[in-house]
Amino acid sequence: MKLLPEAPKVELEVVADRTVKTDDRSFLKVRSVELVAIREDGTKSKRFPYDVLDRRAIDAAIMVAHHVENGRVHVWLRSAVRPPLTLRPRDPNPASVWEVPAGLIEPDERPAAAAARELDEELGFTVREEDMQPLGPAAYPAPGFIGELHFYFHVRIDPATRHEPAGDDSVLEENARILCVPLDDVLEACRRGEVPDSKTELACRRLAEVLR
Repeated sequence: MKLLPEAPKVELEVVADRTVKTDDRSFLKVRSVELVAIREDGTKSKRFPYDVLDRRAIDAAIMVAHHVENGRVHVWLRSAVRPPLTLRPRDPNPASVWEVPAGLIEPDERPAAAAARELDEELGFTVREEDMQPLGPAAYPAPGFIGELHFYFHVRIDPATRHEPAGDDSVLEENARILCVPLDDVLEACRRGEVPDSKTELACRRLAEVLR
């Protein structure tokens, strides 16, 4: 039995697509459309414009690698450069933040396979696809402007097996630092606002629940 009632059913009809073709090298593309909402009783709304972000690989895998050290669960974070934080029109922030590793899922790739691949590339832990354990349901991080789904996983690793990660040759990953820190400390840092990345907080909170 569901705990919440079904949301009102509304269908959307695309009545015009005014998307402007962009450079194929662009990471994100803006799709500009005009929509009509069809309500449950069959009535239609007036036409309204809407912009949606899209990309070739739309979904992402989020991974928490962890191990127990001196009786405490430790998790692995990685610094990431996020230009939008500095390019904010108001109150710009430092571009580099601590995050759990994450990466895009290729269109023909299984989420767990992408999680294992990205963990190797970003942290240097080689694991099997079947080692990646689901960490709660997939979630939409920003459904107001992109249909991206985040698939969450966790995996227990042996710190002694870590190798130097290859990365993806991106400028954003150059000079990235890797940090191993107790899970409780990460959660406290989240409460203090020291970890502003919401997917990292959600992943770590879910892991704490699983390991409780």
